[in-house]
Amino acid sequence: MTQTTTAQLSNGNAIRPFHINIPEAELTDLRNRINATRWPEKETVSDQSQGTTLGTIQELARYWANEYDWRSIESKMNAYPHFLTEIDGLDFHFIHVRSKHENAMPMLIAHGWPGSIIEQMKLIDPLTNPTAHGGTEADAFHVVIPSMPGYGFSGKPTETGWNPKRIARAYSELMTRLGYDSYVAQGGDWGSIVVNQMGVQEPKGLLAIHTNMPEVIPPEVDAAIWSGNPLPSGLSDEEKKACEQVRENKFYYAFMMGTRPQTLTGLADSPIGLASFMIDHDWKSHALIARSFAGVQEGLTRDDVLDNITLFWLTNTAISAARLYWENGHAGISFFAVKGVKLPVAVSVFPDEMYEAPKSWTERAYPNLIHFNKLPKGGHFAAWEQPEHMVSELRTVFKSLR
Repeated sequence: MTQTTTAQLSNGNAIRPFHINIPEAELTDLRNRINATRWPEKETVSDQSQGTTLGTIQELARYWANEYDWRSIESKMNAYPHFLTEIDGLDFHFIHVRSKHENAMPMLIAHGWPGSIIEQMKLIDPLTNPTAHGGTEADAFHVVIPSMPGYGFSGKPTETGWNPKRIARAYSELMTRLGYDSYVAQGGDWGSIVVNQMGVQEPKGLLAIHTNMPEVIPPEVDAAIWSGNPLPSGLSDEEKKACEQVRENKFYYAFMMGTRPQTLTGLADSPIGLASFMIDHDWKSHALIARSFAGVQEGLTRDDVLDNITLFWLTNTAISAARLYWENGHAGISFFAVKGVKLPVAVSVFPDEMYEAPKSWTERAYPNLIHFNKLPKGGHFAAWEQPEHMVSELRTVFKSLR
């Protein structure tokens, strides 16, 4: 990785250009480690109930070691302007692409785990250059995509306290530092939790948020889901379904990272260990990822999956990223419960999300709901897997705010 530093600004808040250039020796070491993998025996079940299947991870390893080309995604990333800036004592890396249309609306797009800036890159061109992608000049956005603390090329916290509330404040500062006096924010996964916190904090300039992982579960229902206690009476069929969807996902990866992130040190030493852990997300996402290595041409490709995993490997961020779950737990922030956002909120519900948010809960959770739509297909990583649907949603939901 190389970077070019500009002169310090008078207030000390320099924005420094950044360029990605991974040494070839690191890629050679990665392939050697993959080829040296010691494999376990095959699972004793015919489904994914024991985790990432041996067949999936062995096919991933074969392709990763022999056919995958990191330089391709590195070139695609470097085609966009990258920057670093220090906020609250930590370097934040971000992509910043201004539209050629000067009346474009500024938008911050926040990723989650196990995501990265790669997860949202398919959105950049259609959002910033809509006239080349089926839209009009009135659909244009200026796009800012930061890497979360401990993720990708951002700095790794050396102290506790970097929870979603603090990240939300940093993201607001980033938009102010870039000179945007009004903007919107979008997020899924941790990105949703962060932009919901931005909505709670109501920083100057934030007009509205959009989420594809809405946080709408009533507190008493949320408590019953996680404790295993009976659900409150009076829930509709749609609300009961949402509860069962949350329960069936188990979230063992989140429990491990939320309680013992440092115990996962082996993920920093074994690329196959890292890959196996990262693709065993919620069971629907696991299936969507696994099918890409079974030859199914839909949604994510093998390169999509490996671009993201390889970024985690090359930046050695498995543990620093995992600590966000620990931080969140110590901050007492629920993944899906109502947060109390009063700003305008737009919600897109994808059918293979970890739970399908009922409209009844969504309307109560977000009293200033400006958009609610159920999409025909797409899962937890919607911007990555179904970017056309996400672009269409973002053009639609913020049109009234221009």
